[in-house]
This record gives sequence, structure tokens and C-alpha cells, in this order.
Amino acid sequence: MIEARQLTKTFHDKKRGEIRAVDGVSFVCEPGRIYGLLGANGAGKTTTLRMLATLLRPSSGSAVVGGFDVSLQPAKVRAQVGFLAASTALYARLTAREMIAYFGRLNGMSETQVRARTAELAAQLDMGEFLDRRCDKLSTGMKQKTSIARTLVHDPAVMIFDEPTLGLDVMTARAIVRFVRECKARGKTVIYSTHVMSEVEKLCDRVGIVHDGKLRAEGAPAELKARFGEQDMEEVFVKAAGVEEVA
Repeated sequence: MIEARQLTKTFHDKKRGEIRAVDGVSFVCEPGRIYGLLGANGAGKTTTLRMLATLLRPSSGSAVVGGFDVSLQPAKVRAQVGFLAASTALYARLTAREMIAYFGRLNGMSETQVRARTAELAAQLDMGEFLDRRCDKLSTGMKQKTSIARTLVHDPAVMIFDEPTLGLDVMTARAIVRFVRECKARGKTVIYSTHVMSEVEKLCDRVGIVHDGKLRAEGAPAELKARFGEQDMEEVFVKAAGVEEVA
């Protein structure tokens, strides 16, 4: 399970002074559920995800991931988490298979475990065609599948996806959405950040809308539609965030 409690992150800028990127965000995501974290660029969602993955230390507040505190027990949290970040690169000279194996070894897996898990992920993500191709020769979609596989090679209980379908073609995006749905079916705890509202509708059991670092609204998609009097999640997002459209 993931539980964020008044999670806050403050940065200091020479020109602008104190910037509160995340301001008292609290939510819970349980096993076998997908929690959608929505927000415009700069809203604070990626900073929130990085704190949950122990890549950033909270300025105040706390979070528990898989039973461990992100500030007090970061190594134990990392062993529980697979974090797919939009900005994470692949090693160009390694093949997709070698990339997955490398991260498996980093997570303490034996060669037998690495081979078995690589075969399993390659089948789930339809990677057989390019598994032994160098990463610098892969298409954007192939690279994203490789990134997902290396992120989840150690079969973590908690999965954090930061815009996993960004820039992908329709068929690759559909394959990744299907894979995330399978993770839920296997009882994984999943946080899913996206700008694609159709993915929110298909995947998310519960949604948190973040704007200016604050959690502005939270609930199941159907609950949020009823609360804001809208039939479209995009309209719900605009109303919840208080964002006025510009003609």
C-alpha cells in the first residue's frame, strides 16, 4: 500500500525565493488498485512521485510505501518499488535483453531468475522482435517497453508510472495500458500519472487532481463527474484545477 500524509516539498530559487512544489498532499492507494495522479506540467505530480520513489526527500510530511517510511527506510522502499520516469534514459550500446538483465542483477536477482523474468516480460510486452537489438536502434515505443521491463524486472509490489504512453503510437500505447491493467489484476499497487483522460477512464479506480502543488479534488472518476456536473473527465479536470480555457 501507498499512503502519503501531508507530503510537502519546498525548493529555493535565487530569484523567486521559496517554491512550494508540493503542498500538503495526502492520499492512499491500496493493493490491486490504480490511483491516477493528474495535473498540468508544473503542478507537482512528478515531484510527488519522486518523493514516493525516494528520489527526493520530503521537506515535511511523510509517506509509507509497502510498509516502509520513505525518509527513514529508503532502501527498503526502493526494493518494493518500480518507478518508470519519463526522463530515464537507456544505455545505447546494450541490447534490450542486456538492459533488463543489468537491472535484474542490480536488484540482486540470480541469472536463472533474470532469464525467466526477461522471458515473462518480453512475452507480456511483445518484445520478442527486438529483444536482442541495441537500444540506440529501437523506436520510441520499443524503448518505452524496454524501460518498463527493466523497471519491473524484480517484480515489485508497488509500481509508479509517470506518463508511460507519452509520445507513443496508438498500438504501443494500447499494449502498455493493457499491461498496466494486468499488473492491477495481479494485485499490484499502481500509481499512474497521465495527461490522457481516456486512460484515466479505462484504468483508474481513484483519481487525485493536483494543481499548484495542492490536491484539489479526489475520488472515483464517476464520483468526480457527479460532483462537478460533467460527463467528461477533461472538463472535470479543468473545473477541479480552476483552470480557465483560453480561446
